[in-house]
Amino acid sequence: MHRPLLVLISAFAFWTLRAGSEEIPAFKLSRQDEDWSIWRGSQPRTHFLDSIKFVPLNGDASAWLTLGGEVRERYEYFDNANWGKGVQDDNGYLLQRFLLSADAHAGDHFRLFTEFQSGLEDGRNGGPRPTDRDAFDIHQLFVDARIPVGGTNTLTIRPGRQELAFGSQRLVSVRDSPNLRRTFDGVRATLVLEGWQWDAFATRPVRLKTGVFDDDPDPGTKFWGFYGVTPYSPVPGGRIDVYYLGIDRHSATYAQGTAPERRHSVGTRLWGRRSNWDWNHEFVGQFGTFGSHDILAWTAASDIGYTFLQAPWSPRTGLKADVTSGDRNSRDGDLQTFNPLFPRGAYFAESGLIGPQNHIDVHPSLELHPVKNLTFNADIDFFWRESVHDGVYNISQTPVRTGTNGGSRYVGSQATTQIEWRLQRHLTWTINYAHFFAGAFLQENPPGRDVNYFSSWMSFRF
Repeated sequence: MHRPLLVLISAFAFWTLRAGSEEIPAFKLSRQDEDWSIWRGSQPRTHFLDSIKFVPLNGDASAWLTLGGEVRERYEYFDNANWGKGVQDDNGYLLQRFLLSADAHAGDHFRLFTEFQSGLEDGRNGGPRPTDRDAFDIHQLFVDARIPVGGTNTLTIRPGRQELAFGSQRLVSVRDSPNLRRTFDGVRATLVLEGWQWDAFATRPVRLKTGVFDDDPDPGTKFWGFYGVTPYSPVPGGRIDVYYLGIDRHSATYAQGTAPERRHSVGTRLWGRRSNWDWNHEFVGQFGTFGSHDILAWTAASDIGYTFLQAPWSPRTGLKADVTSGDRNSRDGDLQTFNPLFPRGAYFAESGLIGPQNHIDVHPSLELHPVKNLTFNADIDFFWRESVHDGVYNISQTPVRTGTNGGSRYVGSQATTQIEWRLQRHLTWTINYAHFFAGAFLQENPPGRDVNYFSSWMSFRF
């Protein structure tokens, strides 16, 4: 089933390779953010799929329809998954994702957007993970009502099922890397006012189920907050984000135990680009309650890069350094473990072995562009526990080694290489390999074997 589909996608994409080499309009991570109204005028359409990106619904094209979608075929293999603990798979498995969207506009003030998602899994020992399989369901279904509030300022109200993504997606992400993307049920209001964009929302995350049209809002979790972003005039090329995020979970599990959780996150992000430099710094404090006890947690993250714009292959050297707090005492009831809320699915790497809880990492990287449309990345990430009285968590926020009895701080290091080849406008092929060198903490909490990880995926978007 999988191999014929992959061959068909490849053949179709290469057949259309001559057309559609232009860069604009571009496909975006969240398809609802795309704007294809450029074809309301006389902009030439050079690819036959361009005809579905702007379909006039009336004589003056003030109402129009955009169709889009994605087919992604992915192979994934772990040698010593979870450092050798649990069910192992000696030949890997296949993942398929299908997305199909329709975006209808009635003038500039009303919009209806819908997107369907299907995810399939084949050959994984132990069966599909929660983010692997969902036969067919509504991934997004919302309306936008856009209201002018003076000058170029606008207020947009969006009720319905929708993706949320803010900032660098450390805390709120669409989770694109796993087979199934993340979505929420609720309402969002976006105010563009005097150089600021403010987003306020009240939602519940959607629970993924394996059947047809059976996904539903999680009755045990509420998620709400606001997020603002504006240019930061003291730093040329800089911008600043400020935000508050609240979450209420009926049941939350940490190395300390399981209890109801109500947590508040207050944060800021300073980021931007000027000349050859780019930067991204984020600071978050958290407080609330875990059962009948208190929460006090925090994180600090940084990413600095320099691009040699005039050098061959345009190399970018980067350095990330991140810290998330861990619990100080598993027996006193209070909790200091950071909660990353709804983070990226590939937070540190595609392997997803470690998540951003109770950790310190230092992460140098190199990015090269040997030829047009090809990107090569190489990096190594070193991991420690922030607190030796808390465990190690994976990207799904599950404690995979409790480590509450102390022990070594050093968890290990992971070296990763990735090649992304944009074969043409619609088709991208990616290959990723990583090796995790298990450190002292994992060897003290066996099994602590080194991990080899390989994945390759092809994405066709239209």
